[in-house]
Amino acid sequence: MRRLRGSRRLRGPRGRLLAESAALLCAAAVAFPLYWMVLSAFKPEDEVLSEEARPWTARPTLDAFRRVFGQQDFGRYLGNSLLVAVVVVVASALIAFLAAVAVTRFRFRFRTTLLVMFLVAQMVPVEALTIPLFFLMRDLGDVTGVPGVGLNTLGSLILPHIAFSLPFAIWMLRGFVRAVPESLEEAAYLDGASRARFLWRILFPLVFPGLVATSVFSFISTWNDFLLAKSFIISATENSTLPMALLVFFKDEGNDWGGIMAASTVMTIPVLVFFVLVQRGLVSGLGGAVKD
Repeated sequence: MRRLRGSRRLRGPRGRLLAESAALLCAAAVAFPLYWMVLSAFKPEDEVLSEEARPWTARPTLDAFRRVFGQQDFGRYLGNSLLVAVVVVVASALIAFLAAVAVTRFRFRFRTTLLVMFLVAQMVPVEALTIPLFFLMRDLGDVTGVPGVGLNTLGSLILPHIAFSLPFAIWMLRGFVRAVPESLEEAAYLDGASRARFLWRILFPLVFPGLVATSVFSFISTWNDFLLAKSFIISATENSTLPMALLVFFKDEGNDWGGIMAASTVMTIPVLVFFVLVQRGLVSGLGGAVKD
């Protein structure tokens, strides 16, 4: 009886108010760094460097953004980041979809071992693989001789990010594919549909929310990448991505914190736009993954 009364109290107005207050505090704690970044981007330089930290400004200015967009090749860096992120998202989504169908619908030797390897691959930190990947990209460019592959190319960023995105995407999409009943596939074959038609006309729309959810994680990890871009783009600065543009504002005589915050704000805008565009699919995709 006491447990029932306690649970009723938690479900009542007080419990609801407590839950909403806790959620509001968590949201404020998460949003405050973002607010401080945007605020510092609009602050004048003397307020940014002031020892007295104020969560507001009476003299907003766009000087930091002018310095950011006045940097040479900033637009090229932005275009490179968009190109790498879009290619990684599309390629990893298509490959993960086909791989998830293969490991779910077909029975073959070492199938369980392959699934376990997907989990093991996620446990290895990127930092531990940076040096081996450096030599791999160097040798790949020398051996194949294919343009766009090797160090100092965008391919050296695209290929590793696709490899890092696939284990999580395949494991997550496997649940969506498994949730589609096999009777639906058999009915499609009886109606004369080929395997390719079933995959792209029936199965693909059903697992599309899962593809959206995995694409969000692929996009964020690729867009915010600095380690691989710094390690693989050595001399070809024209192939640098947007995170590399932040290095311009780190100087020996003093860091331009206003420019750093303005550039970080500009980097955040495409991520927010991407979230707005795919938010419905993301919610349904994550809900389907939890349900599975």
